[in-house]
Amino acid sequence: MALFNSILEKYKAIIEKATSKFPERKQNFFNSSKTELESFYYAESENDAQKLSAPGIYPFTRGIQPTMFRSRFWTMRQYAGFSSAQESNKRYKYLLENGTTGLSVAFDLPTQMGYDSNSDYSIGEVGKVGVAIDTLEDMETLFDGIPLDKVSTSMTINATASVLLAMYIAVAKKQGVSLDKISGTIQNDILKEYMARGTYIYPVEPSLRIITDIFEFCSKDVPKWNTISISGYHIREAGSTATQELAFTLADGIAYVKAAVDCGLDVDSFAQRLSFFFNAHNNFFEEIAKFRAARRMWAKIMKERFGAKKESSMMFRVHTQTAGSTLTAQQVDNNIVRVTLQALAAVLGGTQSLHTNSRDEALALPTEESVQIALRTQQIIAYESGVGDVVDPLGGSYYIESLTDKLESDAWEYINKIDQMGGMINAINEGYPQKEIQDSSYSFQQAVDRGEEIIVGVNKFQSEEGKRCSQLLRIDDSVRDSQINRVNSLKQRRDLKKVEATLKALKEAAIGTENLMPKLIDAVEAYATLGEISNVMRDVFGEYQEKIIL
Repeated sequence: MALFNSILEKYKAIIEKATSKFPERKQNFFNSSKTELESFYYAESENDAQKLSAPGIYPFTRGIQPTMFRSRFWTMRQYAGFSSAQESNKRYKYLLENGTTGLSVAFDLPTQMGYDSNSDYSIGEVGKVGVAIDTLEDMETLFDGIPLDKVSTSMTINATASVLLAMYIAVAKKQGVSLDKISGTIQNDILKEYMARGTYIYPVEPSLRIITDIFEFCSKDVPKWNTISISGYHIREAGSTATQELAFTLADGIAYVKAAVDCGLDVDSFAQRLSFFFNAHNNFFEEIAKFRAARRMWAKIMKERFGAKKESSMMFRVHTQTAGSTLTAQQVDNNIVRVTLQALAAVLGGTQSLHTNSRDEALALPTEESVQIALRTQQIIAYESGVGDVVDPLGGSYYIESLTDKLESDAWEYINKIDQMGGMINAINEGYPQKEIQDSSYSFQQAVDRGEEIIVGVNKFQSEEGKRCSQLLRIDDSVRDSQINRVNSLKQRRDLKKVEATLKALKEAAIGTENLMPKLIDAVEAYATLGEISNVMRDVFGEYQEKIIL
């Protein structure tokens, strides 16, 4: 009992400190039968104490915060961005008015790939799957009337993450907001692009250099910014299993931390700003266990492999999005049920931030009505279900603990194999994770085709074409014409000599070893375009050539 009692004493101390900063939402928590609820529940055994500890205590199996949702609900984000900056700005204000507590920006493909809207590569794609951002002027419009010191912003951007972060910083400066007050996340996870998603530009080594430059810059100048969101989401969307999502995501995390440490950064100077991005898929209990296993594994990785000293460096902070690949075009209202279960799994798993997909996203970008239903899903879970009143409510379940252990064990097998290959970069270059994901995706589709895996409304319980969404959001090609006019107008108004000087300085820094972020901020503040900046780095770094794995 000595270990168990010492953990409880430590828990009492940290919960007192935590609640002094973030008081619990209620003085006492009760269920509908007026039974008072404890903060968390436990079995009084040394074995449980050794393995599970308590919420907020290493290895964080039961949660990274001692009070979790008893103090604050997760951040309710809605991933949004389409058409022009003006239209997306209107959607963001609508979401904030309806209770969203954080913004999540979707960018169009040209922006993700480093092309301006007037590029030949951008034809047919401007504003289609996200907002088009060509210049700082677009970013200013995107956040017009939205104070950046009052809202947390997540940006799903990878190859051009450094440029978009530079623009965000420039907007904050124009608003008069101190950089130590802005908070949010850039995805900035290029390794999963090579294995699962494809929006890469530069080869692996210079891409890692850009990422570590961001780590270093933000650790000193933008301390509240999460500099990377290491993403299993897209790995899962590409067809991986839950185990593969867990293993490959953590292996990517290991590669990023190693790259930063190899550059001379102290692990405790940047590790507490690392975050993760997970998928919430259909298998309810497996998903809950996945989050719990991830926390325990990452804590061990940071402490034992990298020698982190601060507990905050060992915490697995995660944003979650429900699974887009599970949404069906058939019987679209079924998607509301799928999303609800997936969101509930993420909450029970202990996510810090959550986006719920909309019912019509298998058909088009979501309408405002569909987005509101998705947001209300989170709010009903938070305010009506009671699942946030106890920390890790399923902890100690024989099934959940067994699943957590099994996922961890299987994920370690993958990570050990990747270590034997020389790390994730070598594994990607050899096509190992790509092939594993492809094989899993193919196997699942075969099971669906044979009827072994049931997709309601698709391969079982079909009906004649039922009710579809009455309206779909469509983006026409006039957006590109408007964006081209904006860029051309800006180019006539900007100081061309200043633009050229900042791009020259950026090129010299890229050729050398100087941190790129200050040069990028100078370039965007001179109103150099995203494409101009990306082309400078293309000239220096080259472009990645995909290795085809069959």
